[in-house]
Amino acid sequence: MSKFIVVVLDGFGIGEMPDVTRLRPQDRGANTAAKLISHYSERKLVTLERLGLMNTLEGVNSAMKPNASANWGRALLMHEGCDTFMGHQEIMGTRPVPPLVMPFSESIDSVFHALVKQGYKVESIEREGLSLLLVNGALIIGDNLEADLGQVYNLTANFNEMSFDEVKRIGRVVRKANRVSRNIAFGGFVDGVACLLSAIEVKRDVTGKAKYIGVNAPKSGVYKSGFEVEHLGFGVDEKTQVPYQLTQVGVPTFLYGKVADIVQNDDGKSYKSVVDTETVFSLLVNDIASTAQGFFCANIQETDLCGHEQDPERYWNVLRKSDVGLQTVIDALGSDDMLVVMADHGNDPFIGHAKHTRELVPVLVYQQGLNGVEFGDLETLADVGASVTDFFGAMPPQYGQPSVTRTYR
Repeated sequence: MSKFIVVVLDGFGIGEMPDVTRLRPQDRGANTAAKLISHYSERKLVTLERLGLMNTLEGVNSAMKPNASANWGRALLMHEGCDTFMGHQEIMGTRPVPPLVMPFSESIDSVFHALVKQGYKVESIEREGLSLLLVNGALIIGDNLEADLGQVYNLTANFNEMSFDEVKRIGRVVRKANRVSRNIAFGGFVDGVACLLSAIEVKRDVTGKAKYIGVNAPKSGVYKSGFEVEHLGFGVDEKTQVPYQLTQVGVPTFLYGKVADIVQNDDGKSYKSVVDTETVFSLLVNDIASTAQGFFCANIQETDLCGHEQDPERYWNVLRKSDVGLQTVIDALGSDDMLVVMADHGNDPFIGHAKHTRELVPVLVYQQGLNGVEFGDLETLADVGASVTDFFGAMPPQYGQPSVTRTYR
């Protein structure tokens, strides 16, 4: 009996994708890991160093060094842009397809009518000819300004005036009223709805026309106190993904944090809306220690939040907590168990904007007795998911090759 664990350090990329100049020129020069490590060159992340993080980077001035015994590679993003929702669907073996781009202005009428039908008080707020929605005086719906514009809608709430349970109920109404790939329902404790209103921003298209409107989430303050979140996806067939394929052969599946919010796992255990890094690792280690066989996938979301806030010091502190957490995971593993540490995209806190950055990600592998294996560059994040099903002898997911498990056999 054996276990396969995937830990996703959300937003911890290792350098711009080859297509950045053509597709996302604003991300030129992005390298989340290298810049953080260089900035704190005298500090060390002992576990990540041992797992081979420095093997994936070049020319970085740091007290941390490459490890010849590490098992490591890099993975490219096959999905367009660099969205967390699509990244995790890709990790789980979904073949990426071009996302629907639809500014909130094109969905506002259907969302408005759906909410009114359910008895909510809905007001329209206008800036520069664009509108977003204020629900029950406590929650604002509009474009997500941190992800690729037009692909995600945010529901941003003040928990002093509306409970998270109510936010989630509103989120389900909104989800049914639009077709973009992801809606995010979240909030925190802030000093009145004025904090949300003051953080409303308008973004323009290449012609200079106002096109997107939403709440700047970091600026609103919702991340700072009591932050909770639920991610609501659209258009993904969960029966082609890793959790479903594993349950067909009797392998228990466990998801933690943001991945539990956005990946279907109906027959497994999902710890939703868990953001605190230490809590994620505590839940993960407890389940590993008490389960004979299973697949475990945990998302460390606070790294991504620090990138959005462009706060390198806080980012490093979360990495330090994650480094300690990863060691507790390793200490809980048996001889046949496998651990993969990776990311889903970048979120460079030095890049000059508060959005994700399109970067390659590390693929760091640990298993007792496995030493010095280089996996090279995986063509897609889905190779990790395909390696999971291969590890357990299950049917493969929709997409990906078992590059990790097949390389050393």
